[in-house]
Amino acid sequence: MKAFEVPGLALAVVKDGAVLVAKGYGLRTLGRPEPVDADTLFGIASNTKVFTAAALGLLVEEGKLEWDAPVVRYLPSFQMWDPWVTRELTVRDLLVHRSGLGLGAGDLLWWPPSTYSRKEITRRLRFIRPETSFRTAYAYDNVLYVVAGELIEAVSGQSWEELVTRRILRPAGMTSSTVSHSSAAAGGNVATPHARVDGTVRSVKPFTGDVTNPAGGISSNATEMARWLRVLLSQGKTPEGSRLFSEATWTQLTSVVTPIPISAPPAPLASLRPHFLGYGLGLVIHDYRGRRVLAHDGGLPGYASQVFMIPEAGLGVAILTNQESADARNAILFHLVDHVLQAPRTDWLEAFKRVRAEADAKAAGESASAASTRVIGSKPHLPLGSYAGAYRDDWYGEIPISLEDGRLVLRFSQTPSLVGDLEHWQYETFVVRWRDRELKADAFVTFTVDPDGQVAEARMKAISSETDFSFDFHHLSLRRVPAAASTAR
Repeated sequence: MKAFEVPGLALAVVKDGAVLVAKGYGLRTLGRPEPVDADTLFGIASNTKVFTAAALGLLVEEGKLEWDAPVVRYLPSFQMWDPWVTRELTVRDLLVHRSGLGLGAGDLLWWPPSTYSRKEITRRLRFIRPETSFRTAYAYDNVLYVVAGELIEAVSGQSWEELVTRRILRPAGMTSSTVSHSSAAAGGNVATPHARVDGTVRSVKPFTGDVTNPAGGISSNATEMARWLRVLLSQGKTPEGSRLFSEATWTQLTSVVTPIPISAPPAPLASLRPHFLGYGLGLVIHDYRGRRVLAHDGGLPGYASQVFMIPEAGLGVAILTNQESADARNAILFHLVDHVLQAPRTDWLEAFKRVRAEADAKAAGESASAASTRVIGSKPHLPLGSYAGAYRDDWYGEIPISLEDGRLVLRFSQTPSLVGDLEHWQYETFVVRWRDRELKADAFVTFTVDPDGQVAEARMKAISSETDFSFDFHHLSLRRVPAAASTAR
């Protein structure tokens, strides 16, 4: 925690059905005395996904759904870009990241929090172009879990939030856990999110966009994550012995559906390279030291989480932090797992410190490289006012650019925090500096001028490779809208 500047952390360790550790460490908020304890809530982010998969499994058990039935059977208005994919995409496909959408495609519909509803996000999927053929490649997405939330409501008559609370959290004894992103701002025994902003770790605003709760909205604590680990490790039974979901559902959750390409990790982490890697239903499945692993990680502004289970060893670990440090959680995780497996000692703290230093150096090098190729003194070909106007992307909607006090300002019409000032970079490229510096997502904006000398289009690209993939600016195509055109979509 000291090495990676993590203020607070919750840890749960389960072995052979017993809770060995359910404890909090550190502080809820930097600069304040309140400690993290076993009941302090943290956003678990994408570790929510297996709850959504389990909820669908309950509806399958009741005969209200079929895993391999097309989504349009239950949501007739559902559409993807390709009509054939619309007809063929199944309930299972919503959960396994093989739809053909690119990494994080469509996330700007909800990230940062937008005014779009869950239904409207689902409607706009039809305008997002695929990057690969259907079921041919793995690319992590969140928006189809939003659709899964819509599907649950359509079939059950209950919202995702209601069903998960009543059918999963309460029976599992997770009565303090919550199902909405916005609960992180409700006060009480909640860990304040923190992040490094402009070089300094400080508290940041919690993410409050509840439309994407099915993809990442649950908050929990060490005590109740220990209970959830016991449910998963017992193939669907609660700690008291009642059955939460069937063994058949557990088998579905924990079976590989989509293979994930295996890449070489950084040299200090070479021993972490798996022999197999794939995605099940809300879980990543791979091997570690010859044993099968069920795992997932999660990230939100100011939170990072990890769930890691080795059923063969009866081991489950959950780590929740209130700082965006994957390195901290992983250094703790593999130290614990190696201890249980009696593996040769590895200094995981030092390994992850080296990886973090290398990543920071890479990011600095990218910035230096971009600056070195910049043509100093170049100017835009047109007066600044010529770049101002209405722009529209097919799937996001309106993104106007205005000229205010001699400076261009870009605004995402449905995302209140995405307001930024355009600074000229070179030629027809500007950099948008978001006024909310917590976003950490400044981006290039490049304009295209048509043969008549009029601005026709703008494209965006994040400046840093470390920008969160959910800022999928590169998927946008901002076409200039003639002044007389309707802005309705």
